[in-house]
Amino acid sequence: MEMIVFYAAAVLAVISAGVAVAHRNPVVNVLSLIVTFFCVAVTFALLGASFLAGAQILVYAGAILVLFLFVVMLLNAPTVEGDANERPVQRVGGVLLPLALLAGAAAVLLAVTLAPAAAPVEGTPHALGRLLVGPQLFAFELVSVLLLAALVGAMILVKRKS
Repeated sequence: MEMIVFYAAAVLAVISAGVAVAHRNPVVNVLSLIVTFFCVAVTFALLGASFLAGAQILVYAGAILVLFLFVVMLLNAPTVEGDANERPVQRVGGVLLPLALLAGAAAVLLAVTLAPAAAPVEGTPHALGRLLVGPQLFAFELVSVLLLAALVGAMILVKRKS
């Protein structure tokens, strides 16, 4: 039963990630990315990493993507129409680049030798929390300010264009 759930989550994650990249409506992009993150959380839960599964749902699907959805709807981002500006070189590059990346990844995977399994790590959410508000507090707060600055900058750029 576990394998069925894993394969279903994996297939749904790949499909929803494809929709997130390929669809022309920004709202649909964000909603399909939420589905992708939920599928990744299911995979974490199946691996026994319940903290990571919960963090995936709370942080990514629950906070960041809801913020993205709010910004997209607030700015009323237009839907991209047609392929008027697309050149034939872009179509060829759009096919050849992923194939080259896939061939490179396959070559690396075939050439790599597996290392012995690492020892299990004894980590708890309590220890992670102590680490984040202890020695890594400055880095943690710096990342949050950087994300806020990026969001404000994106909103200013979009408002200037319209």
